[in-house]
Amino acid sequence: MGFEPVRCLIRFALLAWLALAVGLGTVQAAETPGANPRQTWQLLDYVAVDYAGAVQAGQVVAPAEYAEMREFAGTVRIQLAALPTTPAQPALLAQADRLIAAVEAKAEARDVATLAHQLADALLKSYPIAAAPTMPPDLARAAPLYAQQCAGCHGASGRGDGPVAASLNPPPINFTDAERAARRSPLALYQAISQGIQGTAMTGFTGLSDADRWALAFYVGGLAYPQEARAKGEALWRDNAALHRQLPTLESLTRTSEADLASSLGQAQQAQAIVAYLRSQPQAVTAHAPGPTGGPFALARQRLADSVQAFAAGDATQAKALALSSYLDGVEPVEPTLAARDRARMRQIETAMSAYRAQLGRNTPATEVTRQADQITVLFDRAEKVLQDSHTDSTTAFLGSFTILLREGLEALLIVIGMIAFLRKAERREVLPYVHAGWVGALLAGVVTWAIATYLVGVSGANREVTEGLSALFAAVVLLIVGIWMHQKSLAGRWQQYLHAKMSAALTRRSAIFLFSLAFIAVYREVFETILFFIAMWSEHNGGAIVAGLVAGSAALAAIAYWMLRVSKRLPIGQFFSISSLLIAVLAVVLVGKGIAALQEAGWVGQALVAVPRIDWLGVYPSWQSLLAQLAVAVIAAGGFYFNARSSRAMARVSK
Repeated sequence: MGFEPVRCLIRFALLAWLALAVGLGTVQAAETPGANPRQTWQLLDYVAVDYAGAVQAGQVVAPAEYAEMREFAGTVRIQLAALPTTPAQPALLAQADRLIAAVEAKAEARDVATLAHQLADALLKSYPIAAAPTMPPDLARAAPLYAQQCAGCHGASGRGDGPVAASLNPPPINFTDAERAARRSPLALYQAISQGIQGTAMTGFTGLSDADRWALAFYVGGLAYPQEARAKGEALWRDNAALHRQLPTLESLTRTSEADLASSLGQAQQAQAIVAYLRSQPQAVTAHAPGPTGGPFALARQRLADSVQAFAAGDATQAKALALSSYLDGVEPVEPTLAARDRARMRQIETAMSAYRAQLGRNTPATEVTRQADQITVLFDRAEKVLQDSHTDSTTAFLGSFTILLREGLEALLIVIGMIAFLRKAERREVLPYVHAGWVGALLAGVVTWAIATYLVGVSGANREVTEGLSALFAAVVLLIVGIWMHQKSLAGRWQQYLHAKMSAALTRRSAIFLFSLAFIAVYREVFETILFFIAMWSEHNGGAIVAGLVAGSAALAAIAYWMLRVSKRLPIGQFFSISSLLIAVLAVVLVGKGIAALQEAGWVGQALVAVPRIDWLGVYPSWQSLLAQLAVAVIAAGGFYFNARSSRAMARVSK
């Protein structure tokens, strides 16, 4: 058995793997000329808010406004059809048709508002636009801006009674109208300030900075709320931590109207008070956790809350996609730091989120799904308390850096050292440069991947897991074949026959390229994952400790490599083949478990949980899919070893 089957496999798998690597990230397309999701979203918000003034109890009470509602609903349909094609576009168009039908039928204002808001939310998911400020708006800055830019039309107090208001048709909006304010979010106000409102005297204030426009949006959005409501909201926000899960981030605050929050809480007065307070003090949303955007788990909380809402609305597919995003984009970037400080806590979060995703795939009652999500949110809170403790930052950063490099590098080291030792035993040192070129090239490719992922494209959590998973499975298949082949050569002196009769044919240039490819793949997948871990861990505060851990880990790997090469020199070649084949087979089992687990986290493979311990270094994870895949590889390896032994005994009998 030579290297030919392996060469065929490597050629096919490398092409597929490289195609995947080239397509790691997805670049969000900019808005194309003639297609403006911002304006479409704004029109939908306008219909949701103003339809109630045009139709009441099935009767048109303001013909001009009703004609405008019909025009805007039709324009939304046209603009959606002109947007870049996405898989969600047909569903958006169907929702737009339902909205048009509701307006034509003079449906209840509540129903039209619901349809418009649902379509607006779906639009944001398919065509993302800026939906939140990068930091809490400065309302002290907003007051003089309002006096300079807005008071002439809207009046000093926002009642729509400014000096030039009488000459405007339609008249300026009265920001103190409580009913209207309850249906409008800060995002809607920001869009109006940025883009203007078609058919009115309101023009876009593009000359203002983005931060100033957000500040104005929050300022005018709070003019309808009295001081006593703000004081009540402050007490509620301070004393009721459960409310923080309703508005966990600035993004959720900017997209939520008072009516939305009242529907979620079931208490209109409480919702009014909380909105009054948070629009006057938006920094309160981020005050309970470090960082400018609501703490390290802010995105995870938001995606998890959106997932629960999607499941409650009957969209299990969207709920599962949001749950995956909550883990991949919200939790995984924080994992290296959390693992260095409290690995048990990190495992609790992973297990709880796996159970949550499994619930979404079954007919689980919404109450159980919500209960599981609440438990995960509690774990987020506890994990953030762990991360807030800065007393051991340098120590934990060093240990995290050291252990990550040692853990990720050891698997690749075993494979590369095994190839080097084999070539030395076979006295084919001229092929060694190919192996060295493979692992060195992988290190350089890792650096290039980091640069591309950081500056050119966004490597999403899902793409990251898919790359790691497929690379692990590829390496596992190759190692399984090589392990069985090496075991065959270790039996009954067949290694001697191989070395004398086959070496010149097997270790040709094509086989050298195979060895280069295996070294490259084995090292690159570990480098790729390690670089992402270090990017997530890095900060100016603990940069020195991380570099020290990196140096110490590299020294430890070098020492292990030196020891392994020394030991391999002393082993007889038959024994070397036997031990190496067993080690390689074990590595194949480990890698297939890790590969399946990574694809499960990316949503490519289903996940049926089972009560077994999780052992990372063995690739053992608590799911039937990964365990059965490992069992299958172990059975194939054992079967190959058994067949080799039986064949060797048969040949020995024939020779006698």
